[in-house]
Amino acid sequence: MIKLEDSYKRVHDYLRISITDNCNFRCTYCMPDESYEFLPPSHLMTPDEIFQLAKTFVELGVKKIRITGGEPLVRKDFLEIMEKLSELPVELTLTTNGVLIDKYLDDLIAMGVRSINISLDTLNPIKFHQITKRNQFHKVLQNIQLCLKAGILTKINVVAVKGEVEKEIHSFIHLTEIYPLHVRFIEFMPFDGNHWDSQKVLSASEMMQIAMEHYEVVKLKDEVHETARKFQVKGSKGSFAFITTMSNHFCFECNRMRITADGKMKNCLFDKNELDLLTPLRNNEPILSVIRESLKNKKPFLGGQFTNEFEKTDAHAIVNRSMIKIGG
Repeated sequence: MIKLEDSYKRVHDYLRISITDNCNFRCTYCMPDESYEFLPPSHLMTPDEIFQLAKTFVELGVKKIRITGGEPLVRKDFLEIMEKLSELPVELTLTTNGVLIDKYLDDLIAMGVRSINISLDTLNPIKFHQITKRNQFHKVLQNIQLCLKAGILTKINVVAVKGEVEKEIHSFIHLTEIYPLHVRFIEFMPFDGNHWDSQKVLSASEMMQIAMEHYEVVKLKDEVHETARKFQVKGSKGSFAFITTMSNHFCFECNRMRITADGKMKNCLFDKNELDLLTPLRNNEPILSVIRESLKNKKPFLGGQFTNEFEKTDAHAIVNRSMIKIGG
């Protein structure tokens, strides 16, 4: 089998596919707060095109595919896309804001989906509305409970913005004591239009200090290529983790590739360069050379645009899309 290997001998077997840049929430760390125009339907990959691209990557060694957005469940043909992808011999999962899960959960289980990541940045309903501009907090909690009841491996993604999350760290960790939930605190990352600056980054070490004020914590084993540093409170049903992109990157073990909703390949979340897969696919032209070129150009870490000295990072000098246009 051909390996998808970059210039630094990193083998890539994990593909994240964004199927839309649309979302039913308006979180400012993801979507610019200025006037935003979504991609026209003709620019989006169709279900067949998504399947053809995914099939090609699976034939090249991809073992896991994550569907992202925007919010992937807002696509009217979401189930059609998932049904096609479920035919592939691959681990299939998704990231969602959780508000529409009840509508699709039975179908997802039937398709073999066993793990779902749900974005939830606060356990305060008022604050939830301030962040998302939507009054859907209780619906998201109900759907998390549905996932747990169904036996789905459920991970909660919390974007940790300094000044916002500190008072809730203990509350999120407490959830892992009583439920088999896996909470991941994600260091705030810079993207176009999300008002990032270094003063808003709450590092994993700072969050751990807060956690240890109340809890006796043990380190869990991190799997190969794992982006989250995992921990557990003794006796808990679940776990918590830190995604340390800003303070301690994990790029040297990276096995991930991304395809945007308009069919561009990104070899790194932060790389400014994108290569078009959709146009050659629509023209019945081979795409393997494009995939290989993308991986060949992959930088050693963080897209070559900044370092772990995030205090010195100038967000205005970083060239990239907004998060909603890239895919989670």
